[in-house]
Amino acid sequence: MSDQPITYASAGVDVHAGDRAVELMKESVRRAQRPEVLGGLGGFAGMFDASALQGMRRPVLATSTDGVGTKVAIAQAMDVHDTIGQDLVGMVVDDIVVSGAEPLFMTDYIACGQVVPERIAAIVSGIARGCELAGVALVGGETAEHPGLLDPQEYDVAGAATGVVEHDAVLGPHRVADGDVVLALASSGLHSNGFSLVRRVVAAAGWAWDRQVPELGRTLGEECLEPTRIYTRPLLAFVRDLGEDLHALSHVTGGGLAANLARVLPAGTLATIERSWTPPPVFTLVQELGQVPQPDLEQTLNMGVGFVAVLDPDRAERAVDLLTEAGIDTWPIGTVERGDGGQPDADVVQGAKGVDGGSVRVVGSYRP
Repeated sequence: MSDQPITYASAGVDVHAGDRAVELMKESVRRAQRPEVLGGLGGFAGMFDASALQGMRRPVLATSTDGVGTKVAIAQAMDVHDTIGQDLVGMVVDDIVVSGAEPLFMTDYIACGQVVPERIAAIVSGIARGCELAGVALVGGETAEHPGLLDPQEYDVAGAATGVVEHDAVLGPHRVADGDVVLALASSGLHSNGFSLVRRVVAAAGWAWDRQVPELGRTLGEECLEPTRIYTRPLLAFVRDLGEDLHALSHVTGGGLAANLARVLPAGTLATIERSWTPPPVFTLVQELGQVPQPDLEQTLNMGVGFVAVLDPDRAERAVDLLTEAGIDTWPIGTVERGDGGQPDADVVQGAKGVDGGSVRVVGSYRP
């Protein structure tokens, strides 16, 4: 029996701090709404009026969930918490867009060792800003204090979103045809994958996150915390414009460009990709600083390409113009043809993440 009364607060959970965090995040959440949202912050469930779907012929719901991995460790080391939320939104909603679906609403989950209201509010402000950029409603979330499992300064974030698409408008391998062109859409940097590798390289070099790096034009930490680009709105406009001439999209996340492209190609096809672009300096820095073999680098990081589109070659020029006008550098990087590339080797990725998809061969050298 304890000598002193044990309270929830003495066990490490401060419910008053949680209430304060909710008050601080209200304004951010208020900006991340859509007309279909019912109710407000603090309910047991977020509610979204689905009556608009009644006008669809055969609505298909699409859902995705994700986190941002060990990038949170850099945010914690830098004590910068208002960008990691945008990373979370990008990782979740842009996976939904791959199917051609419009993301509608999102929820978030933050686990922390100690609720520091200002820190939690900063994280949520980034989530809300990402939802604004994507045109997605932030309908709810949860902040959980886990003393004893996480240190007071530690936290992790995760989220889930739901979208909708007409059944006959779903993008994917069933649309991809022989002769299709593959376009690359530029990333904003490292995005939110491969940070276990990046952190290991930085630690081995003995570099600090506040180190000024001339080739980056800012500190290493600032470069690494550059938020994930959110492609949702430009891509949805792109999907509407190209219609049936757009065949597949792929979000370049964990596994790199080749593996993620292979997931959206049908079995029996081969995409040949040319390393025809110059990766942003941060990728070269990681490679040289850690002597990272190129295959390992390409299987881990996006190398400057955050999305790829597979489409009818007759629409390629129009597609490049559309995305460039939307502020996303876009360029052709390859073509799709029948075949599997022969026997799989180091240069060919065949299927990925349990998908019996097509094959991708990456050739050539990056431009200096």
